[in-house]
Formats: sequence, C-alpha cells, structure tokens
Amino acid sequence: MEGEASWINHCLDDRRRDTGDFGSFSEVREEVNIEVATVSVDLILPNDLLERILAYLPIASILRAGSVCKRWHEIVSSKRFLWNKSHVLSQKPWYFMFTSSDEPVGYAYDPIFRKWYSIELPCINTSTWFITSSSGLVCFMDSDSRSELFVCNPITKRCKRLEEPPGLKFSDYSALAISVNRISHHYTISIVKSKQVPGNFFQWDLSIHIYDSETMIWVTALTEVVTGWRAGDESVICDGVLYFLIYSTGGGAPENRHGLIMYNLSSRSSHGLLIRSFIPVPCPLTCGRLMNLKGKLVMVGGIGKHDRPDIIKGIGIWVLNGKEWQEVARMPHKFFQGFGEFDDVFASSGTDDLIYIQSYGAPHLLGFDMNLKQWKWSQKCPVVKRFPLQLFTGFCFEPRLEIAPFGGIDKFA
Repeated sequence: MEGEASWINHCLDDRRRDTGDFGSFSEVREEVNIEVATVSVDLILPNDLLERILAYLPIASILRAGSVCKRWHEIVSSKRFLWNKSHVLSQKPWYFMFTSSDEPVGYAYDPIFRKWYSIELPCINTSTWFITSSSGLVCFMDSDSRSELFVCNPITKRCKRLEEPPGLKFSDYSALAISVNRISHHYTISIVKSKQVPGNFFQWDLSIHIYDSETMIWVTALTEVVTGWRAGDESVICDGVLYFLIYSTGGGAPENRHGLIMYNLSSRSSHGLLIRSFIPVPCPLTCGRLMNLKGKLVMVGGIGKHDRPDIIKGIGIWVLNGKEWQEVARMPHKFFQGFGEFDDVFASSGTDDLIYIQSYGAPHLLGFDMNLKQWKWSQKCPVVKRFPLQLFTGFCFEPRLEIAPFGGIDKFA
C-alpha cells in the first residue's frame, strides 16, 4: 500500500475487477463453488442457527444469499432475522459516488469486497441536494426551496417524506444533519439556516430547526442575529450535541476564517449568545468537513498555506476532545499528489472507523482507517470524465437492512 502513491497507477489496467448490478451481484463468479459446498450444511441446520450465521455476513453477501433458494430468501426477509442483524456489529460504510450533476445516478463502493455496485437512490432528484447519513439512514433535502425532505434506507429503498421545515424557505445557507438512535431507531434531524440581514453584510440571521421522528414534529429551537460570522453547509450531531462550522464575514485575520459552534440539543436553550460556544479551528483551513465517528466529532480539513491561507497545501484529520483539537493524521504528500490537481474544497465523509476523501475534479477515492492509521485507494470507479469541468461528489452511508425511515425494525422485501 505504501508504494501505491498514485491513484492512476494503482488502478491502471485493473481489468479483473468488474462492476455488477446491485440486485444480482453477478460479478462474484467465484462464489458458485461456495454455494455448492454449503448445500449439505443447509440441510442439517435449523432456521434459528442459520439465521445467526447469515446475520454475520456482509450486506452484499446477505443479498446474494437471498437468491440461493426459497428458504434462504424467507430467512433473510424475516423480521426475526433483521432483529438478529440489528445486534451485529456495524458494517463498514459504503461510499456512493455521483456520476452526473443532473441526475442522481452513480455507483456505491463496498470496502469489504473492494467492488463498485450500480444502485439507484430513491427520492433524490439531483446530486446537488443536501445529503447526510447516520446508522443506515440517509436524509435528502432539495437545494432550491430547502422544503423537500426525505429519509430513506438506500439498501431497501424504503423512503419517507417529511413535513416542510419551519423558518426561512429561501435561506442563503443551510446545513443538514441526522442522528439515529441505534437501539430505538428513532432519529433527529437538524437544519441550521443562515440569511444575511438586509443591507448589513456583517450581520446574519441564524436559526436552528429540529425534527423528532418519534413525535414527527419540527421545532424551531433557536433564532439569533450573529455579527461577523455566518453559518454554512457543514454540520453534524454527536452524542446529542449539534456542531456546525461558521465562516467569517470579514474584519478578522485571514487565518481565522473558520470556527466551530456547539449547540446542546437536549437543553435547547433559546437565549444566550451562540458565539460563547465558539471553538477555533486548529489551523488555517480552505474547507472543513465534519463527521461523527463512534460518537466523536472528527474534522477533515484542507490546510492552507501560511502566506496564502486560501490555497491548499495538504489535508489533515483532527478529533475534538472537549474543546481542544487533537491531530490524528496528515495525508502523506504522495497521496495528496496522487489526486492530481486538487481543489481547495473537496468532499469527505465517514462513519465508524473509516473516512473517505474525494476530489471534486475526478472520480478518485481515498480511504483512511482511523483504527489502523492507514491510507488506501479504492478500486477505480467505473466512470469516465466526459468533459473538463465535470464535477464528482458523493457521500458515505452504513449499509443496513433492518432500519427503516418510519422507526422500528423494517421488513426487507
């Protein structure tokens, strides 16, 4: 891995790795013999034991197992199997890469089998929508009116449309976040809206809106006028606390263009200045991406040059301990160069122990394992850049069968 500095060299002439249709998984040719070898075992195993064995398989293998025979299909489709599956350790997150800016089409990368699958996302209309995920559920919000919201399971395709959120319908900036309770499967959604006060560039109306799937009600938790800072499109919920990045509207030093705000969702204080919870970023950033990794707030940021903080020179990863940032890793220069021409802003998301980083200018995908402290390129995404200004983006999600956007255990059909 250490010698694989260039994504292009890593993926060149990798003809043996094919992509397959998500429903059939026909690309896994080597599993034909495995199926034959397990026929005799299948005959002697009772259903409850077979359920427990299948529950420990990766999601891709479970979906293929459902096509083996009628008995296996009934097992992996049963509520009891999904209940058993919900008690198994988290799956490694997949990464969905959009291959078009006009249509919500693309491929999902499975880091276990190191394969890309062609899947269709429900509900979403274009790749420019706001997207956030947590514990198997993905939330989409339209980028125009910011009034269309959907929560879905991209594996089962189960989808729910939410009521229109309160507050400004056409805000200048919006940040979307979702947090799913792994036990109850209820979820919380937050939207941070920011709009410039008319005639005053330095003052911005900021509001926080919260949705509770248990009560199915939106609540406006906070409204405040902030001076010198505005919210953006980056937020995440960790352990009941909403974190979002804010951006300087001028008047400060160039190296202090970003900051972090904390808001406790349980107390939901409507008074008191948000700026009192301000946490400075660890260094001058060109952009920052926030994510929840096992209840810890992690930030992936583009490190700006000392004399030109708006020009990226590298990428760092930090974890927030209390109100102090602890650096976890910096991308080795050979991997940074492996992206080719890297923009000052980029896509990055993660969950569990895995972080994905993607350049907007090309379908290059790099992973970082927080536990192993290891950088690794994905297999080459089966998409070709059709024109110079074509942009690529994506998001990661945890593949799960049992969770539904309606709350409780879903029935996979």
